[in-house]
Amino acid sequence: MTAGVDIWLNTPQPPLEASGTSGMKAALNGVPSLSILDGWWIEGCIEGVTGWAIGELPTSVSFEEDRSARDAAALYDKLEQVVVPFFYHDRARFIDGMRHTIALNGSFFNTQRMVLQYVTKAYIH
Repeated sequence: MTAGVDIWLNTPQPPLEASGTSGMKAALNGVPSLSILDGWWIEGCIEGVTGWAIGELPTSVSFEEDRSARDAAALYDKLEQVVVPFFYHDRARFIDGMRHTIALNGSFFNTQRMVLQYVTKAYIH
């Protein structure tokens, strides 16, 4: 369980995201993510449904630039304009988002899928 967590905040520097298993564990426990679009979150982010993206999807060119200031501004803007009002002023929708997080990301990003992909993509070829 991920006790006491309402939002899973993840701020890696693309493309340095590891496997992202902590965010996947949070999803299984109904915790929406607020994350940079990197790693599994590129596939798992359905904006406002399973969580929220911080900033834009990085391009191969932007991997080499320091995005820290831009990502920090995007994080604070998303918190102030979207996440905090959603959490405090529309609790029923926030709880629906928690349910969507379990149903969509929790059911898709799991060990069964991971092992199946390893077997079919790495060992059967």
